[in-house]
Amino acid sequence: MDISFAAPDLPASGALVLFADTEGGLGGSLRAAADEATGGAVTRAIEAAEFKGKAGSSIVLHGPGAGLSRIVVVGLGEATKLTPRGVEEAAGTAVAHLPRDATATIAADGLDPAHTAHAAMGAALRAWRFDRYRTTQSAEEKPRLEAVRVLTSDADAAEAAWTPLAAIRDGVFLARELVTEPPNVLNPATMAERCRAALTPLGVEVEVMGPAELRELGFGALLAVAMGSANEARMVVMRWNGGSQSGGSQASGPVAFIGKGVTFDSGGISIKPAAGMEDMKWDMAGAGAVVGAMAAIAGRRARADVVGIVGLVENMPSGTAQRPGDVVTTASGKTVEIINTDAEGRMVLADVLHYCADRFKPRLMVDLATLTGAMIVALGHEHGGMFASDDTLAMHLTEAGAETGEKLWRLPLGEAYDKQLKSDIADMKHVTGRPGSASTAACFLQRFSHGLPWAHLDVAGMVWSGKDAPCIPKGATAYGVRLLDRLVAAHHEG
Repeated sequence: MDISFAAPDLPASGALVLFADTEGGLGGSLRAAADEATGGAVTRAIEAAEFKGKAGSSIVLHGPGAGLSRIVVVGLGEATKLTPRGVEEAAGTAVAHLPRDATATIAADGLDPAHTAHAAMGAALRAWRFDRYRTTQSAEEKPRLEAVRVLTSDADAAEAAWTPLAAIRDGVFLARELVTEPPNVLNPATMAERCRAALTPLGVEVEVMGPAELRELGFGALLAVAMGSANEARMVVMRWNGGSQSGGSQASGPVAFIGKGVTFDSGGISIKPAAGMEDMKWDMAGAGAVVGAMAAIAGRRARADVVGIVGLVENMPSGTAQRPGDVVTTASGKTVEIINTDAEGRMVLADVLHYCADRFKPRLMVDLATLTGAMIVALGHEHGGMFASDDTLAMHLTEAGAETGEKLWRLPLGEAYDKQLKSDIADMKHVTGRPGSASTAACFLQRFSHGLPWAHLDVAGMVWSGKDAPCIPKGATAYGVRLLDRLVAAHHEG
């Protein structure tokens, strides 16, 4: 979808979006112009609907006249409490009402340039659609919105504010596409190549390691997960050297993001129930978020050194698959007793976390994983779970989540959970009982963090939405992309 910015001018055709706050002060000059051109239709509709401009509210005028196909009026809430996220959600709400329109105009002349750019962001995020495998849609079923023109009194400033947001949008779209792809298309090898194809043109150094390299590195845990699949494992190392290239000081090491990339999770020998197993194509959404974040960070030319690493495997049952009761040796040299092969993500992350810490000596590490069903039970689909060894990192992540709408809730680590990992025959087991199982899983991962500032984000409930939201169509959410990008922008650029 094409986004452009222009000076305020009532459009002669297409759809028109107008904003309103609860005090009536953000309508801009175009609201009055549209009302006059349509013979007072806007005012009559607002009065008839008793529309008060509350955040999330909207009214739609069909065929209002003056050549317009429709007018959508969307509430922004209280003007004094307006946030970029609120503007995005208002624009996204408007776009949801415009599936049949080829073009739309958003009247943002009552907003400052920064908020205007976020209106464009909200429209773009909501209009995204994955149609690659749809072959029988009628013309009426296909959305037609191809261009959005955002009207503002300072188009140049709005365009400047939009440029970094456009890079973040591209990172979100990349993550959504990866998570949405079917598992017969997206396996470890093809996902690794998509990482290379998407990120190399942005200036990211991309290194792909296959089974031979992983065996040489001693990745016994990650490779054990991949043993049952004909699709062999990969690890992708992505490096953005924006801090070093811009002359910034990166003496304390890069920021590091690690993603779980299980491109399909059958559960292995501990096979999952059949109902809903098709959803397990998105068990690589943590890795997808890391790839999308790297695209966003590089696309906006962030002045920071950032490393992203994703471990990619497929977890399948077969005669060669790992078994409950096996003992594997991780890249760190620690041994792990396998209790349940459906707890495979932590094994992938164990090797990658150790490798990242040992090779790059990062200033901090954040891993993202659709790790436990327990997290969905605890937090539903409202917050991602966060476990952190460092209070400052936890605070920064919480703030970034609040600003981007990718909310986090901190849960506990501690010795009481960690000691439950004791094994009778190995250094540790990787699964404990059901009580506190998300915390014990996080404690398992912490054992491979080398004592660095580290956070584990269990995003199992957040990466796929069963319903539309203002800025997220039903399906892949790309949760984590904006969160990680915001963490870098707010605290690690210089």
